Parts: sequence; structure tokens; C-alpha cells
Amino acid sequence: MENEEVIESSGNIFEDLGFADSAEAQAKSKLAIEIFLIIKSKGLTQKQAAEIMNTDQPHVSDILRGKLSRFTIDRLMRFLVALGKDIEIKIRKPKTKKPPKIHVSHIEKRAPLAVVAKSAKKRVSAKSNSKHSAKDCLKKM
Repeated sequence: MENEEVIESSGNIFEDLGFADSAEAQAKSKLAIEIFLIIKSKGLTQKQAAEIMNTDQPHVSDILRGKLSRFTIDRLMRFLVALGKDIEIKIRKPKTKKPPKIHVSHIEKRAPLAVVAKSAKKRVSAKSNSKHSAKDCLKKM
């Protein structure tokens, strides 16, 4: 333990672990996290989210579990648009001398993940006794 070397992160876990397409993997991961947060904050079931996103429930399950290899960045962005989010793409010169990379950032303020999950759990349990379609859930936002 005395001789452990500490290596500073690059800011991209996929790059740190040696993934070939680390920038793409990180971008997909951040987009998937946004999808997860939206689904949880709206209290949607996977089936309801799939209906809104025009896909099937197993695809939503894959996204929520981080299985992203079958999804392109474009497809994940289209899912976010279907869930009611705007996507803005900016092209700019790099701020540092490091190689250019893809950045995905969230602009809106939001509650911490623990708060989102807790409030979503309350909404889902309250809705479990009644039938709500995905469109009903979207209208209530």
C-alpha cells in the first residue's frame, strides 16, 4: 500500500481504461444518463418510455443498464428529443492544446440523482393502482 501510484484521471473513464472509442463511449454514457434521469423524474415505466421514444421496452432496459453498443449517438439524441429535450450541437476550437474531443453537457438545473429517484419512486407507487398511458404521464409534466 505504501508504494501505490496514483494516476490523475483524464476526465474520461473510458480513455483511462484504454477503450478505443473513448470519446464516443463517454458521449453515449452521458446521453444515457440524461435519458435515465428524465425517465425517473417523470415516473415513467420502461414500457411508457419506450412508447414515447418510439422503440421497444428491451431497448429502454438496455439504455438504463448502460448497454449502449447497439445505439448510435444520433439515436440516443433522438430519444432525448422524443422525451421533450432540445439538443444543441456546438462546434468550436479546442480550449487547450490537447486533441479535440466530443463533449456532452447538461445545461438545465436539476435535483441531485437521489432526489430524482426518490420522487420518481413515490410517483410510480402512487400510479401503480391506476392505469396511465405514457402520453398521460407526458401531459402532467
